[in-house]
Amino acid sequence: MENQSTFKKHHVVIIGAGFGGLYAVKELVNSDVEVTLIDRRNFHLFQPLLYQVATGTISAPDISAPVRSIFGDKKNVTIRLDIANGIDPYNRYVQTKNHSRIRYDDLIIATGVSHHYFGHDEWEKHAPGLKSVEDAFEMRRRIFTAFELAENETDPGRRKQLLTFVIIGGGPTGVELAGALADLAFKTLDGHFHNIDTKKECEIYLIEALPRVLPTFQDKLSDITKTYLEKMGVKVIVNCPVVDITADTVTYKNEEKNIVIETKTTLWGAGVKASAWGGILQEAAGADLDRVGRVLVKKDFSIPRYKNIFVIGDLARYQGENNEFIPGVAPAAMQAGEFVAKLIKNRANGKSTNMEFKYKDKGNLAVIGRNKAVADLGFLKAKGLLAWILWLFVHISFLIGFDNKISVLIKWALNYFNQDKGTRLIFIK
Repeated sequence: MENQSTFKKHHVVIIGAGFGGLYAVKELVNSDVEVTLIDRRNFHLFQPLLYQVATGTISAPDISAPVRSIFGDKKNVTIRLDIANGIDPYNRYVQTKNHSRIRYDDLIIATGVSHHYFGHDEWEKHAPGLKSVEDAFEMRRRIFTAFELAENETDPGRRKQLLTFVIIGGGPTGVELAGALADLAFKTLDGHFHNIDTKKECEIYLIEALPRVLPTFQDKLSDITKTYLEKMGVKVIVNCPVVDITADTVTYKNEEKNIVIETKTTLWGAGVKASAWGGILQEAAGADLDRVGRVLVKKDFSIPRYKNIFVIGDLARYQGENNEFIPGVAPAAMQAGEFVAKLIKNRANGKSTNMEFKYKDKGNLAVIGRNKAVADLGFLKAKGLLAWILWLFVHISFLIGFDNKISVLIKWALNYFNQDKGTRLIFIK
């Protein structure tokens, strides 16, 4: 057990090394507070590019950075590889799996979200989501295994099933997965097999329950995205909720009729639910949750009754100006992390904490394929090559670590010119 006396200065515990947690630590580096960062993994992961790991464009280390390589030399930052699994808000300590109790003066929780199957958790084993490196590896294994098994399959019906891919969810994750998979099947792997013709035999479906893909984008950009995908060979199905998923089929509802697609590879990009910390805070601290378990926070990201417990990033449900909720995107988490860290610094130094958070919307970007993207930056709306270049440089700028940026840029350049994706290592279980 760690005692408060262990920390001579104001002690801040941060749970989660995602964008929110990372930017909170960054703001507190070299300040007059002690920081302990807890995460179950020893690296920061850039989740928006996981779909490229899943489809073999880049490797996982390209979008990861060891936390110790970022903060290991900072004297006021302690990094713990551990799992935080409980809290005593009255006595101000966090319970962890390996290090018992860690006391805090202020606590920042930034543990994000996981997949949400809308009451059908049994679908998860048939349709993996994409929130972690492990998820990306599993998707990649399923995608490339389907091609390999189809190459050896003599039964036409089963081969067709193996070469049919279904992506559920028409948000940025689903759209980007569909575009990357279309490039892979219809371009990159074309001619790589003797017994199958991926360009002619593959079928890729993108199914969205709402009336259009990219529903948070302007209607015009959503329509452009749908057109791009269809020209790339993706069959886009909108306004049709999925009603069942098995190991061999996906069933969706079209008006009053159920349509069945036979497939061996279903990928999930539809919904999210809060991490376990939503429930932990509800039980231990009386926090209020929304319908998917996100924590309803006050204007300074603290929870009611406990002004020293803050929730940021995707786990937080923050209502900003005009009663609009800020989105669960990386820039929002970064801004929240910086804001809360500044507030804590002021509190620790006896300065005013009467601060107002103002979210700066950086816009929306989604890539569909080679030279195909859409961008809505507020002051600028773009499509095609210009949007693709904007997407490229925005994502490169967010990558943590100079080596990562150079590595990803080189690999993207090579892939652009020769379209030969090389990160395809798989095995059969």
